[in-house]
Amino acid sequence: MAVEHARFPTPEHPCAYLAGNSAMLDVRLLTDVSPEETEHLVERGWRRFGPEYFRPICRGCLECISLRVPAREFRFSKSQRRVVRKCEKVNVEIRPPRADAERVALYHKWHAAREAACGWQENPLDEEGYRRQFCFPHACGREMSYWADRRLVGVGLVDEMPRSISSTYFYFDPDYAKLSLGVYSALCEISLALQLGKAYVYFGYRVEGCKSLIYKSGFRPHELLVGRPGEGERAVWVGGGGAVMEQ
Repeated sequence: MAVEHARFPTPEHPCAYLAGNSAMLDVRLLTDVSPEETEHLVERGWRRFGPEYFRPICRGCLECISLRVPAREFRFSKSQRRVVRKCEKVNVEIRPPRADAERVALYHKWHAAREAACGWQENPLDEEGYRRQFCFPHACGREMSYWADRRLVGVGLVDEMPRSISSTYFYFDPDYAKLSLGVYSALCEISLALQLGKAYVYFGYRVEGCKSLIYKSGFRPHELLVGRPGEGERAVWVGGGGAVMEQ
């Protein structure tokens, strides 16, 4: 059973998705979280980084809406099929998350590109910090590494839960941006869900008006979480056709 060590709201800070907006998070520090408990939280809009689980509680804004794709119903778009063809020589390996100099270097290369393009703050993450953030021991944690030209070109962190896959984080080599590795990683996660017999893939938050997150709406059909349900409340998901799913 999960043990909660702390729960607190973050101070208001500039929103990373919508310029001019402020953001706040409800953060919970949890350990010994079972796969079933993790899925219960993810179904209700929580995200996980290491031992931290968080959900937006921004004042006057509900633009961060959790999005998931029913794996068996997913249909490729033409552009997604082009991405698969572009990445036909990319190899994918699935294993427990690991921290090493190669991954830290790739993370810094990717983050530096985001700093230049999007104004992100510098993140001086060392190998130990990487291990705490991305490799914290968890029953659900998996790494999907992407290789091209015998080089590590992308790393995806996912949680494998009883009925679903949750996409936690992805970073890639900006020199390989033409491959659209972000889209390809999402397609690989849907493929993994199908292979494992999972019903859903959770892709975090859809934020209309944020260019870097527009691609998420391109995975169809998808479902959106209604509101911020509590742990004892049913999670209501609305499909593209207006159908309601409760959990």
